[in-house]
Amino acid sequence: MSTPETSIPSAVPWPPLLLVALLVFGWLAGRLYPLAWPGLDDWPARLAGYGLGLAGIALVVWSTLTLRRAGTTVRSHAGAARLVTDGPFRWRRNPIYMGDVLILLGLAELTHNIWFVILVPVFALAVFRLAILREERHLEERFGQAYQDYKERTRRWF
Repeated sequence: MSTPETSIPSAVPWPPLLLVALLVFGWLAGRLYPLAWPGLDDWPARLAGYGLGLAGIALVVWSTLTLRRAGTTVRSHAGAARLVTDGPFRWRRNPIYMGDVLILLGLAELTHNIWFVILVPVFALAVFRLAILREERHLEERFGQAYQDYKERTRRWF
């Protein structure tokens, strides 16, 4: 039987696996079943799309640095050593997943592959079901009332 200090959210690192699977599937779908890019192809559209992607990269980097500075893991399937509530975690409980979505949208603009946009909700739902809910149970078990208080004052990622 595990204790809160030794428990883990999942035995499988779902978020990176889902992200890689989505990237491969989106790329293959774009090659085998290309769909027309519905957006504009002008500099404001490109600027907005690239801006989303760069914001996603910045958010993932900032979140990762914040977790490392706090002395806890970035790996979604490993047990947390500390409850992190500063940096981007001050505004959202799952900023890395939010960053992943922004990166996917930026990649869609960069490649004009609409499949990446179509697959974003699939990624979001899968990450929610396979990672976020498990992480929340782990954090509540591990940090008790401190996590519940954080959860009440901070939104997830959407």
